[in-house]
Amino acid sequence: MEKDSYKTITKASEETLFKDRNSKFFGYAFPVNNEDDVRRSLDLLKKKHHSARHFCYAYQIGVEQIKFRANDDGEPNNSAGMPIYGQIQSFEVTNVLIVSVRYFGGTKLGVGGLINAYKTSAEITLQVSEIIEKTVDVFFKLNFQYDLMNKVMRVVKEKNLKIVSQKLEMDCEYVISIRKKDAQMIFEIFDNLYKVNIKKLEA
Repeated sequence: MEKDSYKTITKASEETLFKDRNSKFFGYAFPVNNEDDVRRSLDLLKKKHHSARHFCYAYQIGVEQIKFRANDDGEPNNSAGMPIYGQIQSFEVTNVLIVSVRYFGGTKLGVGGLINAYKTSAEITLQVSEIIEKTVDVFFKLNFQYDLMNKVMRVVKEKNLKIVSQKLEMDCEYVISIRKKDAQMIFEIFDNLYKVNIKKLEA
C-alpha cells in the first residue's frame, strides 16, 4: 500500500536550548521544500549566531522520493548530523530541517556526549514544533459542457473533492485535487461520465 499521507511542520519552531557542561545547543526546526530553503534557513541562523562554532543539521525532503542529508559541521564524524537525522526519522517527519547551533563551553564532551547532546537538542526541538499530517494529493483537469455541470458537481459533493481552480467560458474547466489513494476511483467515475474529459496533471 502506497503511503498517501505524511507528517511535517508548517512553520519554524521556537528556539530551544539544551546545555551540557557549559556547552550550549540552540535547536531550530524549519519547514523546507528544497535545498534553497535549507540554505536560506542556515544563512539566517549564521547571522543570528555569528560567534557560534558549529551549525550541525539534518534535513529530509520528499514523500515518495526521499532526499536527506546530515552534516556534522566540524564535529567528529557522525556525532551530530546523524543523531539529528535519527530524530527526524523517529518523529516520522519530512520536508523539515533541524539545526543545532553549538557554543563550546570549554569542556570537551567526547563523541558519546556529543551524540547525546545533538540527539536531545533535535528531540526537544521537534517536541515544541507543530507537527501536522498532510495528504499526498493528485490533481486532475476536467473539461465538460455546461449541461453536465450538475452531474459533475454531484460527484464533487458526494466524494468531498476540492476544486482548486475553475474556468467557465465556452465550456467548463475544473482542476480538482484528490487524495492519492482515491485518485483511481475518482478518475474512473469521471471517465465513465459521458463527455467529461479528465486528465491527470503532472505535479
